[in-house]
Amino acid sequence: MSAHRSVIRWQRANHPSDPDTYSRNHRVTLSGDQQVDVSASVEFKGDPGCADPEQLLVSAVSSCHMLFFLAIAEFQGYRVDSYEDDPVGYLERNDKKGMEVTRVELSPRITFGGDKVPDQNAISRMHDGAHRNCFIRHSITAEVTINHR
Repeated sequence: MSAHRSVIRWQRANHPSDPDTYSRNHRVTLSGDQQVDVSASVEFKGDPGCADPEQLLVSAVSSCHMLFFLAIAEFQGYRVDSYEDDPVGYLERNDKKGMEVTRVELSPRITFGGDKVPDQNAISRMHDGAHRNCFIRHSITAEVTINHR
């Protein structure tokens, strides 16, 4: 078991374009004093220049999948030279009359190097293994799909 911490800091300020409400901007501090400026999504009066929690969730799913994929590829003797993804999460109404991220679509593009290059079936199996093992995917109810080439 492990514990994962961050620091969230928000201070009241006026909303820059709506004087009747507050700014949603805040700062998240992660390990190594990395700081991320975060706000609500634009649809909820957030700052378009900041990350929003939904983007961070989608990024966490993609990052977790990638890390498991890389581990599986290395274990099987494949060398990955690059891995890119443009994940998309969909915030939609649920059947409880609320909103939730209902699905996340991953679209990884992977370049292999070295002498041993996997075929499409091997790549699919590595994605299946990463999907099965990703901690973040297990932690959410959203459907996660992998569209790979």
